[in-house]
Amino acid sequence: MQWLQALPILISVALGIGLTILQPGERKARNAYIMGSVLLTAGLSFAAIIAAGLADTAPACTLVRFSSEFSISLRIDGCSMVYGAIVSALWPLITLYSLDYMSHEGHESRFFGFWIASFGVVLGIAFAEDFLTLYLFYELLTLATLPLVMHFMDEKARYAGRKYLVYSLSGAAFAFIGIVFLLRYGTTLDFTYGGVLDLAKTVGNETTLWAVFVLAFFGFGVKAAVFPFGGWLPDASVAPTPVSALLHAVAVVKAGAFAVLRLIYFGFGADFLRGSWAQYAVMTAAILTIIYGAARALRTPHLKRRLAFSTVSNLSYILFSLTLMVPAGLVGALTHMVYHAAVKITMFCCAGSIIQKSGREYIYEFEGLGRRMPVVFGAFTVSAFALIGVPPLGGFVGKWMICTAAVLSEDPWAYFGIGALILSTLLTTLYMMTIFVRAWFPVGAVDHEALSKVHDPGPAMTVPLVVLAVAGVVLALFSAPLIEFLQAVVLNTL
Repeated sequence: MQWLQALPILISVALGIGLTILQPGERKARNAYIMGSVLLTAGLSFAAIIAAGLADTAPACTLVRFSSEFSISLRIDGCSMVYGAIVSALWPLITLYSLDYMSHEGHESRFFGFWIASFGVVLGIAFAEDFLTLYLFYELLTLATLPLVMHFMDEKARYAGRKYLVYSLSGAAFAFIGIVFLLRYGTTLDFTYGGVLDLAKTVGNETTLWAVFVLAFFGFGVKAAVFPFGGWLPDASVAPTPVSALLHAVAVVKAGAFAVLRLIYFGFGADFLRGSWAQYAVMTAAILTIIYGAARALRTPHLKRRLAFSTVSNLSYILFSLTLMVPAGLVGALTHMVYHAAVKITMFCCAGSIIQKSGREYIYEFEGLGRRMPVVFGAFTVSAFALIGVPPLGGFVGKWMICTAAVLSEDPWAYFGIGALILSTLLTTLYMMTIFVRAWFPVGAVDHEALSKVHDPGPAMTVPLVVLAVAGVVLALFSAPLIEFLQAVVLNTL
């Protein structure tokens, strides 16, 4: 049982390194290797999650022990199950899409080598038992995804890569300060629901610890694109679209939000932070980011950059819910994490298909494209309604849970967050509808000759789109069991 938690991580990293070394020349052999590696990793991950769920207490798996206090260890708890399941369910689908998408982009063995290794690294973040292990995989994620961001190696890609590296490493340095203080004032670095601080040691040092928490929040928040440290995310949209889908939906930004979740509820402790100036500082940052990201998305005509700013806004829905520092806030954050992942990965895959098959990247160029690419724009439209929050789709469920948590927190400041969610929903409606309405119901001149050459991509790309769109709808329709499970995760600390 213990080593089952490590197998998907170690095997995925090893297979990714193996692909970069072997460099198979035949496309069919390479694609079989890639898809087999991802499916094997996902299968082992689900097996570990199910085994942990069936066990009364999931045992820890120690990979490396440095001393009695420091080790690299894995243990799957309830939050690990949620994040690990998101990653393991979506990674194979986006990989299937990527095999066709990347077939003309070059250097595929190098690309998919880091792609496969990144899968294992993200699972390391999900399955980490303590802050030291989380920090190790958090840093490795930056290094593993950097070559993906810089894949084209042109001037824009190199600039985006440098910016991503500087932001991520700088943020991680501030996060490390928080871990050091948890070690000094805590009883352990192991994740403990309710926090690890020794209250006897915190007496008289509350202000210092609150300040350190704020630093650590923004440190981990860099990957979650919290304002003003989210500037790297829109620039990273120069990467191949499958990479954008991973950055925005599954891997990097969700890893940042997940690390913040651990920091608040399993590190400093919600009870220690609730009502302090530190709570209001981070909550205010999340509220401002919600509005900022949505407003920038509305003003951005480039499709992928618009979706990037949309991610900036939606990730702060999760952060706002976490900063409520009540159990219902944790449930709301996990709920929106699930639905946003399914919705945004679908939208980026649609964006990639549009750009690749039509050559059009700007929204004002989309006149009449819907009828030429009905599958792609059908999936995009469904996902857009979900992101807006039209009942009963996933975006509505996530926002409802977050607003409910805000009311239950009985914190007057939280009502500003509800207001931000309402304003963001209005802005989201505007910046999403201007995309698909223009595609389905053109209002400007339509170049019919150019449109005659545009069509939906082949099954390798459209099948994952349809599956993702349908899965998002089905998941939303059966939201009650999901929410019950998430509540069990929080209340029973599974």
